[in-house]
Amino acid sequence: MVIAIIAVLASLLLPALASGKSKAQGIYCMSNHRQLALAWRMYSEDNHDRLLFASEDPYNLAATAPFAWVTGTLDFNPGNPVNWNPAVTLGKSPMWPYCANNLTIWKCPSDHSSVTVNGEAKLRVRSMSMNVFLGGWGGTDGHWGAVFSAYKIYRKQTELANPGPVNTFVFLDMREDSIDMGNFGTSMAGWPYQPALDGFYDLPGSYHHLACGFSFADGHSEIHRWRDPRTMPPLVLGGFVNDSFASPNNPDVAWLQFHSTRPLP
Repeated sequence: MVIAIIAVLASLLLPALASGKSKAQGIYCMSNHRQLALAWRMYSEDNHDRLLFASEDPYNLAATAPFAWVTGTLDFNPGNPVNWNPAVTLGKSPMWPYCANNLTIWKCPSDHSSVTVNGEAKLRVRSMSMNVFLGGWGGTDGHWGAVFSAYKIYRKQTELANPGPVNTFVFLDMREDSIDMGNFGTSMAGWPYQPALDGFYDLPGSYHHLACGFSFADGHSEIHRWRDPRTMPPLVLGGFVNDSFASPNNPDVAWLQFHSTRPLP
């Protein structure tokens, strides 16, 4: 009888403990976001208000890589040290001097993705990506055409007046099976009056009970909960999900669009 009572109590307590752990990790994630956003802002203030690039321009690598917030492409190849060696990318970031040598702020604490190197599992170094409209690919639209070139690519802090720093996200957690370069590309197609054209080019994370960590240009961070299950397809462990697809009338896409950029006049 005592054992049965203990089992019942345990069954009641475990969900509460799991929920508490998830909330604690969400708070930890928001703290990481705030610190990373502060480093991003401090770099800008020390460099004439200029914004770092969300990614280097692969067609002009030598000139743009030194001014990208982070370089390299994550995958699951153990032969690619960008995945597991922070000295290759994070340590060379223009933001690194502003990060107090803190590796942990580049990751969501709920992201446990790893690669196996010589029989040893090594955690991947990054789960956060930058809004691609902050600096673009080396200041360009990445040669993707109107899907990006028809929208504002911000180059200075003062240009963020629309939609405003409080509404412009800088970093977000990305899914381990979608993250690659340093940027997150919001599909702006259809915004704001044609939601039937909504879709994705990258997928955001949902590590916090169907929610994602964000930091914004004014320095605040938040955990945003997704509303549409299409935003959260099943995870592909050790590989890449199809992250480029149409998702008509998806309220999560509309939220990302509102907080990413604005159409050019």
